[in-house]
Parts: sequence; structure tokens; C-alpha cells
Amino acid sequence: MLNQLTISELAVKLSKREISAREVTQACLDQIARVDGKIHAFISHDPRDALAQADAADKEISSGATPVQKPLLGIPIAVKDVLAVKNQPLNCGSKILEKFISLYDATAVEKLKAAGAIVFGRCNMDEFAMGSSTENSAFGVTKNPWDIARIPGGSSGGSAAAVAADEAIATLGTDTGGSIRQPAALCGVIGLKPTYGRISRYGLVAFASSLDQIGSFTKNVSDAAMMIGVMSGVDPRDSTSVPQPVPDYVAALDGKVKGLKLGLPKEYLIGGLDPEVKAAVDAAVKQLEKLGAEIVEISLPHTDYAVATYYIVATAEASANLARFDGIRYGLRVDGNDPAELYSKTRGAGFGAEVKRRIILGTYVLSSGYYDAYYLRAQKVRTLIRSDFLKAFETVDAIVTPTTPTAAFKIGEKSGDPLQMYLSDIFTISCNLAGNCGVSVPCGFTKSPRLPIGLQLLGKPFGEETMLKLAHAYEQSTNWHREKPPISAAV
Repeated sequence: MLNQLTISELAVKLSKREISAREVTQACLDQIARVDGKIHAFISHDPRDALAQADAADKEISSGATPVQKPLLGIPIAVKDVLAVKNQPLNCGSKILEKFISLYDATAVEKLKAAGAIVFGRCNMDEFAMGSSTENSAFGVTKNPWDIARIPGGSSGGSAAAVAADEAIATLGTDTGGSIRQPAALCGVIGLKPTYGRISRYGLVAFASSLDQIGSFTKNVSDAAMMIGVMSGVDPRDSTSVPQPVPDYVAALDGKVKGLKLGLPKEYLIGGLDPEVKAAVDAAVKQLEKLGAEIVEISLPHTDYAVATYYIVATAEASANLARFDGIRYGLRVDGNDPAELYSKTRGAGFGAEVKRRIILGTYVLSSGYYDAYYLRAQKVRTLIRSDFLKAFETVDAIVTPTTPTAAFKIGEKSGDPLQMYLSDIFTISCNLAGNCGVSVPCGFTKSPRLPIGLQLLGKPFGEETMLKLAHAYEQSTNWHREKPPISAAV
């Protein structure tokens, strides 16, 4: 089944003309028709447009184009519904943008297309990326391919589920507080969150502008390295993109990890950690040590304040960013007798409960009399959290932690308790506050039911090379990433 292959495997077959881009794309479309009614990874997709792109890719291959020139030529890649793709819907999982069509491509999408990718399909997500379970989408809940009674994680749950179920060869997601790494862990795929500023955010509908970062879901680390290599680089349209040179990430995957120091933060081994998750992560740490990495205990003393800090900073920025959705310029409009009533009715009808909750929280912490007590203090604590990481990275090359405290929980299990839901991202949030890079790789399964467990590796700012080197070495020494959920294997 062509849809089960990796980017690297398909690139070889396509360049030798053993297969066609149309056949690969059709295999993905067939898989969507077969399984997406059960998992709902996609909000929308256009088979005709996807096949037209595939035919164009086949013509390029026939004309002599190679993977060296276009590393993603003929590869079907789906996109989280928060990134602009010209002439495709851009809904952000929300009723307020239900009928909106994008007029341009995000920079990351432009770069995928320039590399030859077939960009198709809109993956489901928590509305405006606000959530940890993809239960907050206005278009319905996405289900975990390993157990359709359970959540796939969020907010990029549709993107993670699509790769796990082999509906796309790779997908794009966004990570504001763990929204790539957490669903990657719960769905058993690779989830890469680059350093803040590594990939342009132009064309990404903002949730929290100082935290959001575009990344990818792939079937192995080599594909993740290829994807970040294609999308990285400074962009004059995004003032927060950083003019750092883009390394050859794939070439860095040489398996040489002997002597690298891995920090194990004592604050992450908390009492609420599921015993099976702890056992899997402990075994993964021992495997990394066996491969030659040196394990060093470190301390990140302000970890306990990360969740509170994140939900002040993120909601404050969300309150400002989402003010543009007012029924005046674009999106849903519900008329009223005056502008205030129009705003109220439009936002009341267009936004879901979680988005409203975060806008209210954000407006509160920015309001007169509370700005210093909450928002300003949170920014100061954020600086302390970043300093913890910078100090740790003076002595270690990367940090290793669990990605999530538990495996995937049941749909509806935490939806009535927002605080419990927020704690799902307890191990991933600090990375965004500090602006570091992170990746989640599969490291085991729970026994009953059999659900994936993720290992998180955190790198220095712009230290993706070393982080991916470690992730790749671990991945190649185990078979966890080769496991397929029953829904994918069923024909």
C-alpha cells in the first residue's frame, strides 16, 4: 500500500518511475474514503484538485526533475486547518470562518509547493488551536486511530490522526503549547516543533503570536528532518522569523550520539505520571544510554509555574488576536441594531465555548488593575523559565522527558473539567515559553488497551540538528515507529 510508505521510500520509487504521483495520491484518497468516516481527521479535501496536482508532478518527473531538486516531488501532504492554502477553505475549526476561502499561500505552504509537494486536504483541529483533544472543533470530534473511543490529542489532532491512519504521507500542524508533540505521542507518530522563528508564521492564523510555531507530523525522523529543511528560513513577511542558516538536517542523521549529554529534569518525573508511561520513558532513556549518550540529572526549577504562566500569556494574546473576527471584514456576520450588538451576536454565534473562555480570561488579565498582577508577572516568570533552559543547555546537549503524563484518554472524559484538560500539556508547555525546539517519538505502548506512548526530546534554540540526531538514533534502534493501528492495516 503506497500510502503506508515514507517520504524517503516514495521519493526513490517516484524518481525511478516505478510508481506515479497519481497512484500515491489515489492511495491516500482511497484510504480517506475507507477510514475517515470513523476517525474524522479531515474537515475537507478536494480529490479532483489533488489528482490534478499529482498529474502535474508526474509531468515534472517525466521531464527529468529529481528529488535533489525537489525533495517532496509527488508527495501528498495535508495541512492543519489554520494555515492558508490558496483557493482552499480556511476555517480554523470554527463556525466564524466556516465559508472563508484563502486568497494566498502561507510561506510554509509556498515552500512545500516549491519542493514539489501535493498540498491537499484540511485537517481537523480544536477551534483556533485552543484545546488538547480536538473535541473543540465546530466540525466534529476527531478520533484516535488506535482506539476510536479515545481522543487523538490536540489541537493538531486531525493532522496526527491522518498520518497515523496513513491518509496522508505527512501533514503540517502548529504547536503553541504542545499541539504537535502531544497528539504525535498519543497517535504514535513523529511530531516536530521547531525553534520559534525557524519557520515563517506568515499565513498562519494566530492564536498566541509569541508562542505559535509551524511544524510537521511524519512517519519517521528522517522525513521530519526533510520537512523542516524545506520549510525553514527567514521570511521578510514575518518579522519574527530569524535569519539563521538552514543546515542539512537529513545529513546530520548519522547515528553518532556517543558522548552527547542528555539532561533528565527531576521536575518532570512527577507523581501524576502514569506508571506505564514512566516505564516506557525509563526504558527509552536506558536505550539512549546504551547507544552512547550520557544521562545527567538536571533541574528546571520554575517548571511548576509553566502551566499558569502559559495560560495567562496565551489567553492574553488570543484575546488581542481574535478581536479581528467581528463580523465587519470577513467571516460570519450576524446583524444587530448597532455595532456593539453586531459584534456580540456574531462572536456569540461564531465562537465555541473554549474560545470564549480563553478570550474572557485573556481580556481579564490585560484589563486595568490586573495587568501588573497577572500578565506582567507571567512575562517575568516566562523569562525565568527560559533562563532555566539556557542554564541547563550550558551542560547538556538536549533534554529528555515524557511527552504526555498519560496515554490517550476517552472522548468526553476531561471535556467538563478545563483544568484537567490544560494539564495534558504539562510537559510540552515550557518549550514554547522558552522558544526551544522539541520532538516527540514513539517509545512504547500501554498494555490494555494498546495505546502509543511518546518520548520528548528538547533541543537548544536552533539546535534541531542534535535533537533530530538523537531522535533518529533512538528510533532506528527500536521498532515502535513501524507499528500501525488496526484501522490503518484493515483493507
